[in-house]
Amino acid sequence: MEQETKPAWITGAGGLIGNYIVQAAPRFASRWRGQALTRDQLDLLDFAAVRREFQKDRPQLVIHCAAISSVGEAQKNPDLARRVNVEMTKRLAELAAEIQFIFLSTDLIFDGRKGDYLETDAPNPLHVYGETKVAAENIVLKNPRHLVVRTSLNYGASHSGNRSFNEQLKLSLQHSSGMKLFTDEFRSPIPAAETARAVWELANNNCTGIYHVAGAEKLSRWQIGQLLAKRWPEIKAKMVSGSAMDFPGPARALDTSMNISKVQKVLSAPLPGLTEWLASSV
Repeated sequence: MEQETKPAWITGAGGLIGNYIVQAAPRFASRWRGQALTRDQLDLLDFAAVRREFQKDRPQLVIHCAAISSVGEAQKNPDLARRVNVEMTKRLAELAAEIQFIFLSTDLIFDGRKGDYLETDAPNPLHVYGETKVAAENIVLKNPRHLVVRTSLNYGASHSGNRSFNEQLKLSLQHSSGMKLFTDEFRSPIPAAETARAVWELANNNCTGIYHVAGAEKLSRWQIGQLLAKRWPEIKAKMVSGSAMDFPGPARALDTSMNISKVQKVLSAPLPGLTEWLASSV
């Protein structure tokens, strides 16, 4: 007898991580019947419409990926960033008060002064984007049923072709004669496919609280660029190394690498580092 599946909403399904979560559902989410929600299908800022659809669909899980996820865009439009990243999350979390709710957050809630961040480390964002994510996290975590998944740079292919860090880097190189990549700014890059797998496994295990889902390897922007350049022989633009300390813009978080020991104990297979994953995916 087939197991009855339960409906699950996946917001931001047109974005990078949301799309990968939708794609991963048949393999990792046999308990769930995923419903991909894009901006065209449902305007999440139309809270009355969202309530009507929620009451009609009665999802038993919401995976909330939709967001203003660009640091620059959030900085230019702080009111919109707060409405999308905070108010939208608040309304959805309220609707999902009695069910599982998974909120996708970011390593950029940290100031980057120490790296290897644990789930218990205090956030200290340096920009509007990080501030909105911290505010949303605090709302979500008020409910003991709910889960915050913090992730880092995600590698993959998006519908728009410009959402993942590898796509953004490649586009920048294609339209310039060279690019400076910092040797002293570190992240924990992860394939979006691995993020999606982890999210579904956390959902299947009814995990709550905070989990860091990131790559098992700390890499600088420069190291990431060198890894990816090997896969793009057609790109002739030169990468040069530099220091984030010389960046003329606002302060940057230098090391937001995340400790993933907590989630590694839950998952059926460990999360890989980017170097390992790229080598195995050739």
